[in-house]
Amino acid sequence: MQKTHNVMRQEKSGTKLNMKRRTWLSNALWNTAAAHGLALPGFSRAAQAVLRVAAASDLKFVLAQLLEQFQKETGIRVEASYGSSGNFARQIRQGLPVHLFLSADEAWVRELAREGWTRELPQGGRDSGTVYGTGRIALMAPASSTLALDPELKGVHAAGASVGKFAIANPEHAPYGRAAREALQALRLWDWVQPRLVMGENIAQATQFVTTGAAQAGITALSLALAPEVARQGRFLALPQTLHQPLRQRVVLLRDAPAPAQQLHDYLQTPAAREVFARYGFSE
Repeated sequence: MQKTHNVMRQEKSGTKLNMKRRTWLSNALWNTAAAHGLALPGFSRAAQAVLRVAAASDLKFVLAQLLEQFQKETGIRVEASYGSSGNFARQIRQGLPVHLFLSADEAWVRELAREGWTRELPQGGRDSGTVYGTGRIALMAPASSTLALDPELKGVHAAGASVGKFAIANPEHAPYGRAAREALQALRLWDWVQPRLVMGENIAQATQFVTTGAAQAGITALSLALAPEVARQGRFLALPQTLHQPLRQRVVLLRDAPAPAQQLHDYLQTPAAREVFARYGFSE
């Protein structure tokens, strides 16, 4: 009996493995054919294409909404991963299999284009992407906090020792972390805040530190603060854009992107998509 169960488990495992192999082969065939403008008889469009997107974590909620609508309209499946733009740029150089990259800092996109990682343009050269919006930062405290929020962070500074932890994203690879550092330096609070700093791997993690109360205050992306899922857990105030360099965010097709990836790229530029970006605090 034990032997029978072992055989059944092996057969089940083998079936799952074969299914994964067939799915991978189907996607590979579709991506190759689509890149060359060919059709695959017997394959539905929805089954053929799986677009893979690497997106800055400030897009966690806005992009989820846009991708849901895109998939409904086109039948094209999209898988999105969220993280820091700098880390994604490094992983793309190491062969990360994604078709579109939405960066919170356009500089990462331009570097990838110079290095040949983005798609080749018909007229020659490499695609340097398209700006989909300019992001903003916001000061945040937990929903239960009575900390005074103001554009110059006077309330945070005055709170003194009661602000034991202050959260930002890591400035070394997260654009929103760099903007937070610039803002704190402009307000002459960087030295004061450094002993209190807790750094998230990306802006979504830094935001979680605040909403869970692990940090008494922090600087987040306005797009995250405006999301209902986050707004219920925190209080926030948008900070002046003059405190930091503009967070111009750019989307680009990578060099192995299949033809349907262009549809998603174009969809993100439509008036309907831009309206959604605007609701989450992005400006043109």
